[in-house]
Amino acid sequence: MFTLVIVIQIIVSIVMVIAVLLQSGKGAAIGSSFGGSSSQTLFGSAGPQTMLGKVTAVCAAIFMLSSLYLTYLSSRSRITSVMSGVPAKVAPVNPADQPQGAPTQTAPQAGAPGASAPQQPPAPAQRQ
Repeated sequence: MFTLVIVIQIIVSIVMVIAVLLQSGKGAAIGSSFGGSSSQTLFGSAGPQTMLGKVTAVCAAIFMLSSLYLTYLSSRSRITSVMSGVPAKVAPVNPADQPQGAPTQTAPQAGAPGASAPQQPPAPAQRQ
């Protein structure tokens, strides 16, 4: 179903682009771009604006509805994580269980998250 809606959306997109590009601009007739002098006979007596305007409106409506439907389908299908099938690695608890040559854990550095502020020794007493 998802693939069918994507194919429909691609076809509608191409038709809509063609319909928009074929529409005439202000003051220019579409027939003049094809070399004809009578622009009204190219798409019938109603003229190109009416038919191409309707095709563009229908394609835009289908494109919008298919986009909303694809958004609904894609948000509903992702229930599990992409990492749900990957087995979790368990860290060794005892330092003796670590392989030889493996780095050992050190105390957190100053400024690192989770590190406490270094304690300063008390100031020496002042003489008077």
